[in-house]
Amino acid sequence: MPSTVEQLSPSRAKLTVEIPFAELQPHLTKAYREIAQSVTIPGFRKGKVPSAVIDQRFGRGVVLQEAINAALPTAYGEAVDANKLVPLGDPEVEITKLEDGDLVEFVAEVDVRPELTLPGFDSLAVTVDVLADLESEVDSRIEMMRERFATTTEVDRPAAVGDVVTIDLAGTRDGEALADATAEGITYKIGSGGMLDGLDEAVTGLSAGESADFSSTLVGGPLTGEPADIHVTVSKVSEQQLPDLDDEFAQLVSEFDTVEEMRADLTTGVEQMLRAEQLNSARDKVLEDLVAQVEFELPAKLLATELEARHSQVEEQLKGAGLTLERYLETAEDEEADSPEAFWAVVDSRAEQSLRAQILLDAIADEHEVGVEQHELTDLIVRKAQSSGSTPEQELQHMMEHNHMSAWMQEIRRNKALGLILAQATVTDTDGATVEVAPVAPEADAEDEEEAPAEA
Repeated sequence: MPSTVEQLSPSRAKLTVEIPFAELQPHLTKAYREIAQSVTIPGFRKGKVPSAVIDQRFGRGVVLQEAINAALPTAYGEAVDANKLVPLGDPEVEITKLEDGDLVEFVAEVDVRPELTLPGFDSLAVTVDVLADLESEVDSRIEMMRERFATTTEVDRPAAVGDVVTIDLAGTRDGEALADATAEGITYKIGSGGMLDGLDEAVTGLSAGESADFSSTLVGGPLTGEPADIHVTVSKVSEQQLPDLDDEFAQLVSEFDTVEEMRADLTTGVEQMLRAEQLNSARDKVLEDLVAQVEFELPAKLLATELEARHSQVEEQLKGAGLTLERYLETAEDEEADSPEAFWAVVDSRAEQSLRAQILLDAIADEHEVGVEQHELTDLIVRKAQSSGSTPEQELQHMMEHNHMSAWMQEIRRNKALGLILAQATVTDTDGATVEVAPVAPEADAEDEEEAPAEA
């Protein structure tokens, strides 16, 4: 089918396409047949209504519209391929000429991937953190396992760091009780943190039945971030006993018979995890470096749609947590933004960078003719199931029901393209040592998780 293209901007094109009536005829025949099957006209059997009668009763224009609608997708797809365009959205289509018996002409304006000039991947260089001390990490995990199986014994003495206390909390402000800042029978290990600032100091040295007062900032619930006066009462003090680190403990918490075997297996697992974290950091930084080096125009409509989706996602997450954005900013310790405007600016910047990264990875995947094997899709489904706590069968059903196959295959292509980049980039750690970056399977992303408030 004849077509021409006009580049309206680096990221938008206008296609003019002609459909000869010879190409439209099969669709016309089908349209007449379907209409004949769906109507009842006296004197004619269903499905045997002549075309001339249909034209008379319903108008030729109705049939032409049905045929054109059926022919458009194929004609548009062929024009896109012929003109070597990569659409980045749905086209805006207008019929500009209709000469019955001769041809149909339509115009399609669409956002397209602009021409990209990619740097040599060997020019990309990033630095990542050195691996955490392996022995310390293993020791920490073993200590956590021991604490999980610890026992407690009630003692008649003042509480000390490491003890487990049972406490009642009552919050007030200006002498008035705060219903949402009152709790009874809470079990807390002194020194573990994670609760109210000042709690450790207040309960240390108290025996069962004794109380103390302190001021703090509330965490959790509708009063998160609010100041309050706290009255704490200790009802029980217990001493924690950790199990001995012996073969009996190894048999209790693992499949191994000895501590040495358990530790060796744990060391292997922790080392793999640390290296995977380092590699994921390298992947992120290499991609950031690539995005920073390649300038191109983003389609305004595509960017606006992405920003709207990110904003909606963040707002839903805040709503689910029972927080306003202002309250979240007051309480999030790792949040750099100090105002809603600054917060949304960060979200928008990250959304734009993510969109640029996707476009670049798609272009690289196309250039290198990156394909997707069946086993790669199967592996992704298994990883998604592990990440979400479901089964591969459930993830497969979810993919089919929500038509996610194309998006998931694109995810695989992008990860493989990033692997090509990473293989040529230079990655060193902060000590100057070269980091080996053999390809690994990335974690499955939550389908619409991408921008948690705490990460913005």
